Amino acid sequence: MRRLFPHASDEVSLRDAYDAERTAPPGRPWVSLCMVASLDGSTVVDNTSRGLSNPTDQALLLTLRSFADTILVGAATVRHERYGPPKLPGQRIAVVSRSGEFDFDTPLFTSGKVIVVLPEQAPEIPVPSVRAGTDAVDLAAALALLHTQHGANVVQAEGGATLNGMLAAADLIDELNLTVSPQISGGDGQRMTVGAPALAQRMSLAHVLEDDGFLFTRYVRAR
Repeated sequence: MRRLFPHASDEVSLRDAYDAERTAPPGRPWVSLCMVASLDGSTVVDNTSRGLSNPTDQALLLTLRSFADTILVGAATVRHERYGPPKLPGQRIAVVSRSGEFDFDTPLFTSGKVIVVLPEQAPEIPVPSVRAGTDAVDLAAALALLHTQHGANVVQAEGGATLNGMLAAADLIDELNLTVSPQISGGDGQRMTVGAPALAQRMSLAHVLEDDGFLFTRYVRAR
């Protein structure tokens, strides 16, 4: 792993590169988005991100998770990527869903380490939930509740593209860690954000790392 920007270095560790201050804004947690995309912009191959990744990217995901107290992820991503319980003590997974329809007998939902984020009119479910919004989840309000009621201070968002679009539309992304995979994937895979209106949210480049042709970029909210 070498650093290309801001200060070139032939060797840098993921922990040293990504161990940065993440101070929660007033009333909500810091939101860090982690994604991988192909050169032509797809975020999936055959409905999962695994085909775009490499061992360093997978290690990066675990490194970034180690800085977070809460993992925020969409319901479809939980199903397609087969999410299990978090491994770090005290960490929780917050799953965003409009319907609350899950197999509650799977290890994730029986772990006692999951919170389902739902609109207010969604049916009752047998695990803890946060409810905000009417027809759809109000992510800004939900994150505020996760912050005040569940102590969420650093949230790692892991997609999918619809959840990312909701975060972007509500101007909730404080940090974007984007891995650029050195492949052209074709197909009709989704872009990093789906469903957001046209935006012009400027981010500041914090660093660029390189390993085996993969670029590991970190952007933070422009202040």
